[in-house]
Amino acid sequence: MDFERILRLAIAAAYKGGEHQRNLLGKLETVDKKGAIDLVTEADTAAEKAILETLTDVFPDHAVLAEESGRREGNPDCLWIVDPLDGTTNYAHGVPIFCTSIAFSYKGALSVGAVLNPVSGELFTAIREKGAHLNGRPIKVSDNHPLSESLLVTGFPYNFKDIFDSVIARFGNCLKASRGVRRLGSAAMDLCFVACGRFDGFWEQNLHPWDTAAGTLIATEAGAQVTDFNGKPFTVDMKEVLATNSRIHGEMLHTLKDSKPNG
Repeated sequence: MDFERILRLAIAAAYKGGEHQRNLLGKLETVDKKGAIDLVTEADTAAEKAILETLTDVFPDHAVLAEESGRREGNPDCLWIVDPLDGTTNYAHGVPIFCTSIAFSYKGALSVGAVLNPVSGELFTAIREKGAHLNGRPIKVSDNHPLSESLLVTGFPYNFKDIFDSVIARFGNCLKASRGVRRLGSAAMDLCFVACGRFDGFWEQNLHPWDTAAGTLIATEAGAQVTDFNGKPFTVDMKEVLATNSRIHGEMLHTLKDSKPNG
């Protein structure tokens, strides 16, 4: 499999989706709800349509898992995992922290990832075992440690009211243990910011494959350690993710496990 070609296609598709995001930013006519606070806009659907057309024009036999349209059957060895607009709530409010996230899995292994913020112009990319890049330049995680001198980022799941106590317990413990905690509103961007050293650790729960696939590959290729909250190596079917610069991973696992009540 030519992963360089796959990456070029992922980048082209990301820019196609980003074009729709830029054109519709601040001009939305409708904002619909998939849940109480889970939004979808015409930018999500327009970007996804453009992305999928770009991918399937070249590889019509590949399988696709996309946030808005679901799963498209195809060659099970070749799976595209697409989030056309990660950070929809930010987007709907005009906050320029959002992105397109595209990953490619080959025979069950994440192999290519591309995450594009069309406003900042930052493009994060990775190919398995070939490192991670930001706008073509190699990136790596930070060296910061211990946890008390680290800056963290997190997100709250859409159903946070149902698991409020455990979410807030983890947030509170991490806030007390670290230099600070930020919440940007895009899991894919959070993972990329760990990859390039802007944050030292990220955790979130109740995520989907399209939220994490590209970002976790980029973070891993930049030197991050990525697991679930119990320390098991991360796979895209997991609902929770902890990504750190590896130097604070043990402390983060302890802090997350020690958060009560459990959930």
